[in-house]
Amino acid sequence: MKATRLLATVGIVAAGALALTGCGGAQTPPAAAFDPDEKVTLTYAFWGNDDRAKRYDELIAAFNEEYPNITVNVSFTDFPSYWEKRQTEAAGGGLPDVFQFSDSYLRQYGESGNLLDLAQVADQIDMSTFDEGLLGTGALGGTQYSLPTGYSLWANFVNDDLVAQAGVAAPEGGTDFAEFDEWMAEVTEKTGGAVYGGTDYTQRIQAFELVLRADGGNLYTDDGELGFTKDQLREFWESGAGLRDGVAVPQQRLEELSPKSGFGAALTASEMSWSNFLGGYLADSGASSISIVAPPTAKEGSKDLYRQAGLQVAISAKTEHPQAAALFLDFVVNSEAAGQIFGTTLGFPASSSKLAGATLEGADKQVADYIESAADRIGDAPPVPVAGYGSLEQTFWELGKSLGLGTTSVDQAVDQFFSEAEVVLG
Repeated sequence: MKATRLLATVGIVAAGALALTGCGGAQTPPAAAFDPDEKVTLTYAFWGNDDRAKRYDELIAAFNEEYPNITVNVSFTDFPSYWEKRQTEAAGGGLPDVFQFSDSYLRQYGESGNLLDLAQVADQIDMSTFDEGLLGTGALGGTQYSLPTGYSLWANFVNDDLVAQAGVAAPEGGTDFAEFDEWMAEVTEKTGGAVYGGTDYTQRIQAFELVLRADGGNLYTDDGELGFTKDQLREFWESGAGLRDGVAVPQQRLEELSPKSGFGAALTASEMSWSNFLGGYLADSGASSISIVAPPTAKEGSKDLYRQAGLQVAISAKTEHPQAAALFLDFVVNSEAAGQIFGTTLGFPASSSKLAGATLEGADKQVADYIESAADRIGDAPPVPVAGYGSLEQTFWELGKSLGLGTTSVDQAVDQFFSEAEVVLG
């Protein structure tokens, strides 16, 4: 699973389409009772690739062993195209019965009445297998609209081969940002720039989020507004000036490598991203060994990390078969069969029952060990992402790259971000 928030650049478009649906208000109530012998056909949509499709075929076969009367027809596409199609369906009132969902769209689809309140089908879904923090990633205003398939933690990846070649000690996890900057500078200096210590992490909104959460804040408020000021953003971007002055890999080099990252191209010894990126990094970089350590922190002892459960499953409020849909949703997020078939490819299993079916070895085991090692640093989930979160995240990243290229100043970048936020947040 890729970091879904990063790719959600069509968020603002989807928000506009949903605003036109006029489908808020009371949701379709479930039928009085579920008939286990009734022949039912459900539609299920997801984003992904052929590998994910094969796994879902296997999962549906296992589901049909328990529920032979429920036929599940599937469709899939890539992430951006997926949400373009969902926005069209939402506008016409024809969403799939069950569909893969992202927490980035919870406000847009939940507030517009497109999602079924899962309390209406509580008899068919076991929610006791999730801890409160993970349940909260699919809840809005006290209503549970979706459930996560898995989660990730923000992490710092280190290419052990490149660190050894540079002749430096491996970085410690959980240091402050200044100490980590010194480590990156040492790598760059020792290799003469053949390998850089890392990338300019101030380009990533998740690194800014760490700083805010260390001080008790968040990117966004419960009311869907920005949770930080221009001065806070200015200070954060200014803190990356030293990285952009020869310590981190030059942005122009990264532009030439795209779509690979500097870390994936073995040009940097470290990179911060979500913990489930390990498999992709191993494949891209060709490294024999990659370590995962905790990212830097702005305040020792803070609860700045959180379980990011971006990939979820939801039910259309207009489904004609709410109980059957709920049974299938429950099988996707809770069954041991799902854990066995998917492993950590949909994120680290979010439910205890799904985790029980997963065999964790190799890269999966390494991710599990990292998550366990960082347990004391994990805090409450942040507020539900604002409508248009994906668009703002992309804007943050693009402005960070402009800072790296020297085409904009920090003050200009701050003003541009807040202007974009004013449009997105209305």
